[in-house]
Amino acid sequence: MFSTPDPAWPVIVLAAILLADALASVRPPAFIRDCLTGVGFPLEWGWALVWIKLVATAGLLVGLWEPGVGAAATAGVIAYFLAAAAAHVRARFVGVTFWVNCLGMLAISIAVLVVSFVV
Repeated sequence: MFSTPDPAWPVIVLAAILLADALASVRPPAFIRDCLTGVGFPLEWGWALVWIKLVATAGLLVGLWEPGVGAAATAGVIAYFLAAAAAHVRARFVGVTFWVNCLGMLAISIAVLVVSFVV
């Protein structure tokens, strides 16, 4: 089974990035609004994404002490960004925000899972 992360710092970095993303999404700047509208996500549902990111952040942090929780939270973050990538491709909204933000976060999340929980 998965234990606590080793090393823990990648999980902490991912949690910090997700927390910053959640806080930025409370009053989304233009690039986040453009991204949401570009994939057809209703702006009035943006609060749901904020909560998803906050719960993921909490799961990552709890997972520093509770075996399995961090791996599950990291897998959830990967699933979130896979869904975001699918939404981008489906909407044919594959500009810079897709490559940098969406796929960048997907790559970071996968790297955290591999480095902190698999290797």
